[in-house]
Amino acid sequence: MNKLRIGVIGACGRGLLANNWRDNNRAQVVAGADIYPDKIENFKSRMGDSVFTTLDPFKLLERADVDAVAICSPDYTHEKYAIAALQAGKHVYLEKPMAITIEGCDRIIRAEKESNGKLMIGFNMRCMNMFRAMKEIVDSGTIGEIKSVWVRHFVGLGGYFYYHDWHGTRENCTSLLLQKGSHDIDMIHWITGAYTRRVSAFGDLDFYGGDHPNDLFCPECDEKSTCKEYSPSVLTQCALRKEIDIEDNQVMIMRLDRGIKAAYLQCHFTPDYHRNYVFIGTEGRMENSEPEMKVWVKTRRTDDWRELSDRTYSVKEAAGTHGGADPVITEQFLDFVLDGKPPVASPIDGRMSVAAGCCGAESMRNGGKPVDVPELKI
Repeated sequence: MNKLRIGVIGACGRGLLANNWRDNNRAQVVAGADIYPDKIENFKSRMGDSVFTTLDPFKLLERADVDAVAICSPDYTHEKYAIAALQAGKHVYLEKPMAITIEGCDRIIRAEKESNGKLMIGFNMRCMNMFRAMKEIVDSGTIGEIKSVWVRHFVGLGGYFYYHDWHGTRENCTSLLLQKGSHDIDMIHWITGAYTRRVSAFGDLDFYGGDHPNDLFCPECDEKSTCKEYSPSVLTQCALRKEIDIEDNQVMIMRLDRGIKAAYLQCHFTPDYHRNYVFIGTEGRMENSEPEMKVWVKTRRTDDWRELSDRTYSVKEAAGTHGGADPVITEQFLDFVLDGKPPVASPIDGRMSVAAGCCGAESMRNGGKPVDVPELKI
């Protein structure tokens, strides 16, 4: 096989990354599925009228001319589509989070082991220049052995991204510690080379939700001229509706392999949007600034070359969506399937980030009690 024929489930949103395969001579986007007709039309406008399209994703999986499937649909659909695709013998690119339960992740991994398909998790932050640079610094030994990690995630426009649509309920995504946090938890795991083993968390719904009807949409609302959460975009379900039960302000502490301690803070009503990471090792400290595209390294006395300077890294901008990560990760999927080159993230990595987020949600909803992350059993 020298050209991978790809079908996309979830034609828009994260499904837009299919544009990178459309423009790649090693891939051909041959099919798309979505439950919304307007998104199917958008997909055809980008991929061409000749592509197969359907409102039933399972019909896409029946096609012999589809070698691989990119699952870019909402989180609560990931498990059923991934397992069905693997059972149909397809290779699978699965957007993060892998699933919305630990058991769901384990079922996907079991299905992958029982199939002829290959499974790759879409952790695109592993392909961003900022975090690749930080990984390289840690792996070089510049800050010594990591002992502590602090991550602050300022989710400006949190209502726009997470409370105007399906993300707002536990039924659909379990927790934003899992849904939004899966990226950050994975970065902690990847850069330290350690998995989370125990968590304790606290969080509440401090800002969003309320007493508005569940079927209220912004364009129809009498308060749209004065509401600070009014959304003019396609994500227009009221962010102050009754059904919302996903915490918007949360803190989780984590104990990782090798005794590493980590703290993860996530707030969805900040005025700005960025992630701040701090890694503290036995020989120095590393910190980033996403807005400034900088990474700072400060060193301590070690009686060797590491103590001779503090350093500032200027991270280069990259072309492409998601900070240049989407072109990289879509190419990695082709390398994985066509050339057998392992991707930067494994299914186990996907499972462990979900597991930490799920355990955090359990702790948070039970007074912060410590929860041990269960071992993978397949």
